[in-house]
Amino acid sequence: MELNERDKFTGHMTTGHEWNGIKELNSPVPRVVWLFLGVFATFGIIWTLLMPSWPGVSGYFRGLLGVDHRVAVEQTISEAAAEKAAWLDRIASEDFDAIGADGELMAVVRDTGKALFADNCAACHSAGGTGNAGYPSIAAAPMMWGEDPETIAETIRVGINSTHPETRYAQMLAFGRDGMLGRAEIDAVVAYVETLSDPAIAEAQPEPVATGERLFADNCAGCHGVDAKGMVETGAPDLTDPFWTYGGDRRSIRTSVYGGRQGVMPSWEARFSPAEIKLLALYVLDLREGRQ
Repeated sequence: MELNERDKFTGHMTTGHEWNGIKELNSPVPRVVWLFLGVFATFGIIWTLLMPSWPGVSGYFRGLLGVDHRVAVEQTISEAAAEKAAWLDRIASEDFDAIGADGELMAVVRDTGKALFADNCAACHSAGGTGNAGYPSIAAAPMMWGEDPETIAETIRVGINSTHPETRYAQMLAFGRDGMLGRAEIDAVVAYVETLSDPAIAEAQPEPVATGERLFADNCAGCHGVDAKGMVETGAPDLTDPFWTYGGDRRSIRTSVYGGRQGVMPSWEARFSPAEIKLLALYVLDLREGRQ
């Protein structure tokens, strides 16, 4: 192939390279490329002049428009905090009944409370408050310390078996591990406890159930009550309903009676403001009333 040969079809000079009969043309860069580069360069220069760009020794070029994203973000945060303060102050100052009767405030409770609950409580109690294995349902089961809003707020504040100096304490004794009841006695108590939520079981094993009832009265009624419906004074759960924190099957009940239980709920006082604790208590009550 000759050097500086002109292609008869395009009129462009060739480079002198040829592959399998195909000659390489020395074609100029298309004009559209130069147009693109020109537009890109022009845009870059204009953007650099208008917007914050190049760093300097003691700062950076802030741009002719004076755009500052830090200021914009701080302003947005400040506006959001001011808006939040308006309704948060109302929640802090008004009583539970007044807030519950205020549709506007309850809309805030449901919206903000849902986010607070999801971020801090749902890992144990589930997103809907129905509980997980080892953690009670706070949406449906009877509340062990009481169901009024003040009590719920206090439980959130100090926790249960937590490190807070005013924490609520609740512990089930280990009747088997600590030798307070023998194996046969534990089996009898378990049989009786099963009948509390399923009376039909009593017909199949009347003797163990009768023995278990006597042992329950002597060892368990002090916390769970003579009727086994629980006591808010001790934080002991109701054993007659279908809600079980650690499981209601025979094996789970036996494990509880033998080895005891001591659930822990952290104190949230250091993390939440009093108004936020109040808001969470209202949200839990709202969950229980089924309005979510």
